[in-house]
Amino acid sequence: MSGAVLSGPAGPAEPGPSAPAEHAAAPAGGGHPPVPPSVAPLLRPHLPGFAAVVALQVVGAVAGLAPLLAVVELGRALLAPGPADHGHVWLAAAAGAAGLLVRLLCTAASSGIGHLLDGHVQLALRRSLAQALGRAPMGWLARRRTGELAKTVGEDVSAVHPFIAHAPGELVSAFVVPLVSLVYLFSVDWRLTLITLAPVALALGLVPLMTAPDRLREQREFDAAMGRIAGAAVEFVRGIAVVKAFGGSGRAHRAFRTAVDDFADTFLRWARGMSVIAAGMQVALSAPFVLLVVLAGGAWLIAGGGMEPVDLLPFLLLGLGLTAPVAALGHGFDDLQAARRALGRVREVLAVPPLPEPAHPVEPRGHRVELRGVRFGYDDDREVLRGIDLVLEPGTLTAVVGPSGSGKSTMVQLLPRFFDPTEGAVLLGGVDLRALGSRRLYRTVSFVFQDVRLLRASVADNIALAVPRAGRDEVVRAARLADVHDRILELPRGYDTVIGEETGLSGGEAQRIALARALLADTPVLVLDEATAFADPRTEQAVRRALATLRGDRTMLVVAHRLETIADADTVVMLDNGTVVERGSPAELIARGGRFAAFWNMHRSAAADGDGARHGGPGEDAPR
Repeated sequence: MSGAVLSGPAGPAEPGPSAPAEHAAAPAGGGHPPVPPSVAPLLRPHLPGFAAVVALQVVGAVAGLAPLLAVVELGRALLAPGPADHGHVWLAAAAGAAGLLVRLLCTAASSGIGHLLDGHVQLALRRSLAQALGRAPMGWLARRRTGELAKTVGEDVSAVHPFIAHAPGELVSAFVVPLVSLVYLFSVDWRLTLITLAPVALALGLVPLMTAPDRLREQREFDAAMGRIAGAAVEFVRGIAVVKAFGGSGRAHRAFRTAVDDFADTFLRWARGMSVIAAGMQVALSAPFVLLVVLAGGAWLIAGGGMEPVDLLPFLLLGLGLTAPVAALGHGFDDLQAARRALGRVREVLAVPPLPEPAHPVEPRGHRVELRGVRFGYDDDREVLRGIDLVLEPGTLTAVVGPSGSGKSTMVQLLPRFFDPTEGAVLLGGVDLRALGSRRLYRTVSFVFQDVRLLRASVADNIALAVPRAGRDEVVRAARLADVHDRILELPRGYDTVIGEETGLSGGEAQRIALARALLADTPVLVLDEATAFADPRTEQAVRRALATLRGDRTMLVVAHRLETIADADTVVMLDNGTVVERGSPAELIARGGRFAAFWNMHRSAAADGDGARHGGPGEDAPR
């Protein structure tokens, strides 16, 4: 994405000191991850709603026992010797019906409020994740697979649903229902009450086995395997065109198949470890087993004369009430565990520290760019840039060339502060970027990279992203300069066509949209990383003319491979292995006969061969 809004007036550039210590960024690689922050601030605004869910669930759980107690009282009244007390019978029946109605109303209200809270919390989590990812350093994002981040924002946030919408009510039922039932049963017969609790005790005794270290390790491996499948699927789909073009479907499928096989093995290990425990809990809490235990214990007590037969009835009814909530928690245990792990991954993303912002931003003096002793590495053990010293004067175009892996793209990405150098400083207008502040930086620097990302919005909105208040005439002017105006007019609704819904654009067209965005931003510093890589020769000529027209007082930094771009440059910087090996004008470097001259002659020969094969004419001329 490129660009920011139009900057203010710029004065003459003066060299300035590096940023003070408090603005220095942490190294890009290595180090211990920060402790994930709590998500409590996201839940705090919804505490009244959670309190309402719990209160309603308590009332509903207690009311839900009324029909069972009514049956018990009806049994006592009907089985008692002598004529039945009709008033007591009708009162018990009415109490049971009222309790059932109250339970239905309270449960429905509690469930509805819980699901509304779940929607609000998921929205808050996704907004917080979007903000965290928007502030996250590009270096951190580059080390994460797209599929893993998509899983965190999508599946992991959705996995919190049981924790928010169901867990509060189920936990309340799991404690309130047994507690009220136990109080009543103990008043009837304490011995049979203890016997009735035996299945619950047996099931709860199996719970620690489900949270044993081996089980938790298998669950973490299960989640990691799922993340690898998501990442492999995204990478395969993105590269499907290349796979088909070069016949590498076997190799391309292999990574996905490996991820699937790994997941299958991990799942089988997890299932083998959990199946026996889960089966034991299900048997212990099942209605037949509970009834068998209660009947056996009741028959023993009745046969010994220690209990009246009619007193067995509440245990047969409420005994199931003791186990049902615990059984519900057992069935939802996997969901709660998955929600806990998902919440942990969400917290890890929220904990990613953004690039530090200065407490008191400093205004730059002009738009002279300077790199002073810049060193940078994505990891502690691999340095990409090794002491870069470079000055970019206003009104000049500097081209950066070098072999693949020499650090060209990394160097230009330091200027829009996608990373901070591990040593040294990047200065704009004499001010270290770390002391400048991102708002001021992006009002001064716009950038276009080879890997373009367009929003699912209209073409006009994509071009005006950095200048939302730009008029249609300004948008059209920028599109004309980027030589994409005619193509836009061919779209279904012209500039109002929504990209990604009503049309798709080629790589070259997307780059020209991004270039139009940068031109409309009209910033005094422009960074381009092979911004015309996908352009056809006619379009490239038009873009070159536009940049030449707009150069003026701008400071321009371009990663270049094409000879036309290099020939237009005021200064060429040759990088190799993260160091500047040559710098100067194209003509000077060619006359010197060094590394750049060899680079130039190699590309010129390749261009000449290609041009001769197509047109039978000569190749490129050397710069004057």
